[in-house]
Amino acid sequence: MAIEHEVETTGLVGWIDRRFPMTSTWKKHVSEYYAPKNFNFWYFFGSLALLVLVNQIVTGIFLTMNYKPDSTLAFASVEYIMREVPWGWLIRYMHSTGASMFFVVVYLHMFRGLMYGSYRKPRELVWVFGCAIFLCLMAEAFFGYLLPWGQMSFWGAQVIVNLFSAIPFIGPDLSLWIRGDYVVSDVTLNRFFAFHVIAIPLVLIGLVVAHLVALHEVGSNNPDGIEIKAKKGPDGIPLDGIPFHPYYSVHDFMGVTVFLFIFAAIIFFAPEMGGYFLEANNFIPANPLQTPQEIAPVWYFTAFYAMLRATTDPFKIVLMIIVALLGLYSLVRARGKWKLGLPVLAVLVVLAMAFTESKFWGVVVMGGAVISLFFLPWLDRSPVKSIRYRPFFHKVFYGIFVLAFLTLGFLGTKPPSPASTLIAQICALIYFAFFLGMPVWTRLGTFKQPPERVRFKPH
Repeated sequence: MAIEHEVETTGLVGWIDRRFPMTSTWKKHVSEYYAPKNFNFWYFFGSLALLVLVNQIVTGIFLTMNYKPDSTLAFASVEYIMREVPWGWLIRYMHSTGASMFFVVVYLHMFRGLMYGSYRKPRELVWVFGCAIFLCLMAEAFFGYLLPWGQMSFWGAQVIVNLFSAIPFIGPDLSLWIRGDYVVSDVTLNRFFAFHVIAIPLVLIGLVVAHLVALHEVGSNNPDGIEIKAKKGPDGIPLDGIPFHPYYSVHDFMGVTVFLFIFAAIIFFAPEMGGYFLEANNFIPANPLQTPQEIAPVWYFTAFYAMLRATTDPFKIVLMIIVALLGLYSLVRARGKWKLGLPVLAVLVVLAMAFTESKFWGVVVMGGAVISLFFLPWLDRSPVKSIRYRPFFHKVFYGIFVLAFLTLGFLGTKPPSPASTLIAQICALIYFAFFLGMPVWTRLGTFKQPPERVRFKPH
C-alpha cells in the first residue's frame, strides 16, 4: 500500500485546501502519479488529444461570438469572421485544422493502445471510455460540419441523415426527427448548432474526465505490457515508476512543441490541405437546387463511408454466406445450454438480410466497424499484452489491418468504380475478420516471455 505524503499547506493554498482538495488532487493525479519509466513517443498522443480538445473549446467559444445559426446568415457570418473580425481567419483555421488534427492524434492514440494491449485487464473500462470518446467525437464533427452552410456541408448532412431512413419501420420518422424538417433546413441548422456547441461537448468532457480517472485508478500501461504496481518498494512506490510531474510533463512538452510547429505550418501555409481538411465546395454557399458532382465526407470519416458504399447487393449475399458459416461453426463448437443461441441468431440475421435492402446493411456495417472496437478487450485472448512479445505473424495481421483501414480511407475520398468497390469490399472483410478471428488467432503461435521488470533505455 502506497504511503501518502501529507503536506501541510499555509496561506492562500492552505485556505483553499481546507475547503477544496486542490493539493491532494494535484498530488494524486500529477506529482505523485507514478507512470512507467519506459514511455516512448507513442505516449505523446494522449496529452496531445487533451491539448487539441482545449483548442477546439476555446476557438469554438470565440467563433460563436460572431457566428449566426441561421440558414440565411450562416455562410455570410463565416465570411465575416474570416474577412472582418480581427484575427478571425486565424481562429477559424485553428478550429477547422484542429478538428482534423484531433482525429489524427486520436487515431494514433488508439493505434498505440492496439499495439501495446492497453485495452487488456485491468484497463477494459479505460478502453471503453476511450471508444465512447471516439464515437462522441464523430458525432461532434458531424454536427459541426453543417454549420458553415457550404455546398458540401449541406449535401453531406443531407446524405448522412437520409441513411437513417434505411432502418426498417422507424427509419423515415427517425430521419425526419433528426432533421426537424423534410429537408435539411434552418431547423436542422439550429438543432445541429445546439448539439455541437452545448450537448456533445458536455458529454465529451465528462467522458474525458471518466477516461482519465479510470486510467489513474489502474495505472498506465507501457510498451512492455508489464504492471508496474506489481513490484513496489518499501515506501509503496512502484520500482519502475517515476512521477508524472516533472518527468513526463517535460517529456510531453517536447511533443507539444513539435506538434505546434506542424499545426502552425498547416494553419499558415496549407489550411485546406489540398481539399482534405476544407473542401473547395464548402467555400460555395449551400444551394438546395444544385447537387455537387461528388459528395464525400471529411477524410476522418472516409474509411467508414467506403464500407457503407461497398455494401452492394452482391456484397450482401457474401455477408449472408459468412454469417451462415459462422452460425454453423458456432453450432459445431458450442457447448452448454446456450449452444443454440448463436446459430439461431445467425439464422435470424440471414433472414433479415434477405428481406431488407443493402442500404440498411451498409449502415449496419459502417456502425459495426466502430462498435467492434468496444469489444476488443474480450476478443483478444493472447497470453501477453504487448506486440513486442507476440509471434511475427501477429505483427503481420496488425499490419494488414492497418493497411486495409488506410486503403478504405483513401477509397472513400475517390468516386466509386467497379474496381474500387471490389477493393473496398475486400478491405471491409479484412477489417471485420481481424476482430471476429481474434479469439482464435491471438492464441496461436510461440510467445516470448515478457521481462519481470520494464526495459528502459534513456533517450
